[in-house]
Amino acid sequence: MITLLQAGPAAYDTGSAFANFTSSDAFFLIIAIAVIGFIVQARLQSVFAKYSKVGTPDGMTGAEIAEKMLRDNNIRNVRITHVAGHLTDHFDPRTMTVNLSDAVYSSRSIAAAAVACHECGHAVQHAQGYAPLQLRSQLVPIVSFSSRFAVWIIIGGLILMASTQNEIVCWIGIGMIAMSAVFSLVTLPVEYNASNRALEWLETSRTLQGEQLAGARVALRWAARTYLVAALSAITTVLYYITIVTGNRRQN
Repeated sequence: MITLLQAGPAAYDTGSAFANFTSSDAFFLIIAIAVIGFIVQARLQSVFAKYSKVGTPDGMTGAEIAEKMLRDNNIRNVRITHVAGHLTDHFDPRTMTVNLSDAVYSSRSIAAAAVACHECGHAVQHAQGYAPLQLRSQLVPIVSFSSRFAVWIIIGGLILMASTQNEIVCWIGIGMIAMSAVFSLVTLPVEYNASNRALEWLETSRTLQGEQLAGARVALRWAARTYLVAALSAITTVLYYITIVTGNRRQN
């Protein structure tokens, strides 16, 4: 099995789409993106900690600001609730709730305001039938299933390929992994759009102004970058498995 998983670095024919790209290249790219992801996550935590110490002008909590944004967007069927954890905030369309974490729900900081409004941005997307959000919701059960079994199918396919040269099972597994990459790509416009809606409302409602609004913008930009890194990682993972299969083909 180890031999199969390491087979990707074989030299390819010049006509191949991956002639100059091996599984070793893909693996090191995955590591590089993981390091970048760690840096981005650390920076996000730092930015959030910084702006968690800067209060909102009127002393409103994250929950109160979220309720106001929903009211201003004429959304009456979404509840603001509290969930445990740090930055576990999310909008759940199944229960029609905006769930705010410990650091956001009762906090009176501009960081809390930014995160709360971002999640309300998802609620506004849902109310307006924002297409990328609808597509992402439809992909959730597919990605949930494929992420559980894809790697096992690829491993089984590599074993089969070693004895029969039949690649079909491997490509089925790769296709399942590719669904996670598609999900990550669809997530990008959803998250960026939610942040844009949040910042627009914070500005037009005059909830935050000047340096406080700029601070919220910085926090949301770093949060968005975590999704960008996740998408790049998902794409590179797909390339990694492709090079494993094509590498084995070249060796056999």
